[in-house]
Amino acid sequence: MTPGILHDRRSDAQSAAEVSNAASGTHPRGVSPKVGATADSGERGRISTYPARLVYVDRITPEDAHVPDLTHVLRERDLYRRLLDLGAQDELDPFLHEALGLFVDLAGARRGYLELQDEGGDHDAPRFWIARGCSEGEVADIRATLSQGVIAEAIATRTTIATASALEDPRFRNRASVRKNRIEAILCAPIGVDPPLGVLYLQERLQPGSFTDEDVQRAETFARHVAALADRLLIRRRRREESDPTLPFRSKLRVDGLIGRSAAMARLLQEVAVVAPRDVAVLLTGASGTGKTQLARVIHDNGPRSAGPFVELNCAALPETLLESELFGALPGAHSTAARKIEGKVAAAERGTLFLDEIGELPLAAQAKLLQLLQSKEYFPLGGNRVVKADVRVIAATNVDLKAAVTSRKFREDLRYRLQVIPIRVPSLAERREDIAALAAYFCARACETYDLPQLRLSPGARRAAEAAEWPGNVRELEHAIQAAALRAAGDGLVQIERRHVFPEGAGEIQSPVVERLTFQQATRRFQKQLLLDTLEETGWNVTETANLLDIARAHVYNLIRAFGIERQR
Repeated sequence: MTPGILHDRRSDAQSAAEVSNAASGTHPRGVSPKVGATADSGERGRISTYPARLVYVDRITPEDAHVPDLTHVLRERDLYRRLLDLGAQDELDPFLHEALGLFVDLAGARRGYLELQDEGGDHDAPRFWIARGCSEGEVADIRATLSQGVIAEAIATRTTIATASALEDPRFRNRASVRKNRIEAILCAPIGVDPPLGVLYLQERLQPGSFTDEDVQRAETFARHVAALADRLLIRRRRREESDPTLPFRSKLRVDGLIGRSAAMARLLQEVAVVAPRDVAVLLTGASGTGKTQLARVIHDNGPRSAGPFVELNCAALPETLLESELFGALPGAHSTAARKIEGKVAAAERGTLFLDEIGELPLAAQAKLLQLLQSKEYFPLGGNRVVKADVRVIAATNVDLKAAVTSRKFREDLRYRLQVIPIRVPSLAERREDIAALAAYFCARACETYDLPQLRLSPGARRAAEAAEWPGNVRELEHAIQAAALRAAGDGLVQIERRHVFPEGAGEIQSPVVERLTFQQATRRFQKQLLLDTLEETGWNVTETANLLDIARAHVYNLIRAFGIERQR
């Protein structure tokens, strides 16, 4: 076996059972726990020990193949470690997400769901719920069974319900949700006793067959640990929500994807609540990477056109020669590439919302046609002589100063007035620094789900470092940094993201005669700023030529100028 493995002469299953007993507060007959007992040299940490040594493995190698079910034992160990650590946690969400994920994997389940309620709470508004391996529709189906079926019986009888096939079980086979989803094996354990505070629910197994007796025991142990701390954690959550300035607006809007409870976020949501239900044009301003596209979707989803399409067009992503036909459509022969009729984005957004990102990059010819669309709800496709009626709402976004663009005759003043019926400025991440921790945790969880990584969380050091760092690329830069950090941490075989994963040092670091030590990101930003400044000076501040030399979009040049605070010396 590899160095660092402590192997018991008894079976691995028996050793794992002792870890389970330790987590549930029971011990084998005649055996008392010994905390901090001395082990053989080479031992690498342990939780608590008995006279017989527990299996504790750092990694699995081909030489360990003779150890039966070693991976399963390790997963069980990790689960009970999380449960033992649960009492020290201040934040309910990330810790239970990780614990539920470990339990679902250990039981070999396809889907897992956990819900907590306040005593006497309304089942239509749970205080807390998390799901693993479930789509939104599947979560809705599971929640629909809270008042009937499997979950209802587990809550009513205060006992764990397990069945090999809900389709064949006479108690549940006539339920519509069971027949609709062809539900087979299920396991449901109530959390708490008098009355139950919630449920732990597993649905279907990756392998044929029912959940085992060991799965039932683990589910009940899991539920006991969550129940012991649920009241305290729910009280903390309630207090936090009561001090959350965004809560009044979140209760009225569908804004699940907008993370943060800062005052800046509350002001933003207040403006969204005013503008969303009104069918008027909206102009979103703010630095690149602040989430303007996401906010446009929120406005659409909470507006009168939510049932219609949301169509996006980045005005800086297309050549000027194609932008007009892409926006308004083109008839056959209108230009060299129009061999057939082209439906534009305006037509595609009929009865919905047209989102024009980087509106400041729209050519003047297209600006005139867009102005006509906003004024009369009519437009002409390229090459056409018949007017076309349009029923669309226009939301535009820009990270440039349109007032300055009007002064330099790059943007029409009348169009600017038409667009900004209600302007909304999206705050930078520097203005909502208190949201960084929540955003980082959200991006971490999403990265684990996207790339099928083990459940990871940020270490306190990584979280503090992220909160203290400068993020000129705003939320987008933070998201990419956390995404990369999750991949690095998973590659190292760790269960949490450390500071070095978020801010890697050494690799690619620029050698400098200055003694100052820079992080990789600091050195990269310094290099980018100097390269951009040198190129701008070389081209006499011709942004188009600078973009061509650096092989980036003009809009990105403007973004970098603002992000680095570069000003032209007069």
